Amino acid sequence: MKKFPKKAKRVFKGVIFDVYQWRQKMFDNTYEIFEGLERADTVEVIGVTKDKKIIIQQQKQPGTSWFMSLPGGRMEKGESPVDAAKREFLEETGYKVSKIKLFKKIDPLPKWDWSIYIYIARDVEKVSESTPDSGEKLKTSIITFNQFLKLSDNPNFKSGEIVNYLLRARLNKNMMNKFKKLLFK
Repeated sequence: MKKFPKKAKRVFKGVIFDVYQWRQKMFDNTYEIFEGLERADTVEVIGVTKDKKIIIQQQKQPGTSWFMSLPGGRMEKGESPVDAAKREFLEETGYKVSKIKLFKKIDPLPKWDWSIYIYIARDVEKVSESTPDSGEKLKTSIITFNQFLKLSDNPNFKSGEIVNYLLRARLNKNMMNKFKKLLFK
C-alpha cells in the first residue's frame, strides 16, 4: 500500500479490488472511518510504427459495447511497469517493442492505490497475431497523428488519462509540436 495510512486494515479482498479502512481524526477532534481501494497498477502504450503512425485498439469485453483505447492492461505480480507494457502491447497487438520510454505516470484518484503508466514505444514491428485474453475481443487500427489528436473528441475513446493531454495539444500549437517530436524522434 502506498496511499493509505499504516494503520489501514484490509476489510475485503476481491479479484481486482481490495478495500481498506482506517479511523481518521477530523478537524473538530471527532473520528470517522475512511476507505480506500487498492488494485494492480496498469499500463497503456502509445505504439508508433516505423512509418510514423499510431496504433490504437477497438475492443469489447463481456458486458460492454465496442470502444477504442490504447493497448494495455494490468501488471502481473512482481512485474515491472516497462515489462508489463512490452508484454501487454505484444499480446494485444502482435507488435514487438524495442524502443520504449515512460511518458507519464498517473495516480488518477486520491482514494485509490493505483497508478497508470503510459509509455511511448517507437518503431514497433509486427511479429505475430494478437493473443487476447478470454474476456477480450480486439481489433488493431493504425492511425495518423492528427487522427490520434482528434480522439479527444470521441466519447468511445476510453483511454481517459490521455484524452486531456490530446485536447490540450490540439489547442496549443507549441505543445502539439513537442508531443509530435516526442512521438516521432
